[in-house]
Amino acid sequence: MATWSNFNLQNSASPLMEQIIFFHDHTLIILIMITILVGYLMINLFFNKYINRFLLDGQMIELIWTIIPTITLIFIALPSLRLLYLLDELNNPLITLKSIGHQWYWSYEYSDFNDVSFDSYMINYDKSNINNFRLLDVDNRIILPMNNQIRIMVTATDVIHSWTIPSLGVKIDANPGRLNQTNLFINRPGIFFGQCSEICGANHSFMPIMIESISIKNFINWINNYS
Repeated sequence: MATWSNFNLQNSASPLMEQIIFFHDHTLIILIMITILVGYLMINLFFNKYINRFLLDGQMIELIWTIIPTITLIFIALPSLRLLYLLDELNNPLITLKSIGHQWYWSYEYSDFNDVSFDSYMINYDKSNINNFRLLDVDNRIILPMNNQIRIMVTATDVIHSWTIPSLGVKIDANPGRLNQTNLFINRPGIFFGQCSEICGANHSFMPIMIESISIKNFINWINNYS
């Protein structure tokens, strides 16, 4: 989860988030190179003494500053397209989780199991309990097995919501009357936090999402003991 003075992206907990971070770093390097080059040229323009009253055109420099940005955009576009296809790929999911957005809480259904469903509300912050996270803790966590492909089906009952888990690289809109699909692959155990990232009403930021990643053995025990 995000911590104080953390200006970087959160540590990834899925292969997709790792790829997003790699693409972010790749693009940032290109932007830094462009910024340095443009800054250097602008500083030189302020201090040079070159004057040419009879300069009418410069076809070579026009050709250069048309081709170089085109090549630069290709270096950004190709990894971006690859990442978009990776985010949309879904192969043989182990389980399906249906997430339904309400004001101001989420409902979850494990479609592969009978009668496994619950509502997830934000709980009041208790300063005396160091295990509570302000505006992020919920009364019912999502329990998911790690190292398995998981399908997430997202919809809403009233207004547009957005199911977002930054450390897992997931952000998908929940639209009334529409069922959207995405996927998860959690590669380590832990607790991961997110929030609704849409702005469609008062208190709308206070719709936390809390995922607990456990081993497949413990997940089966949880399903068997669920009541």
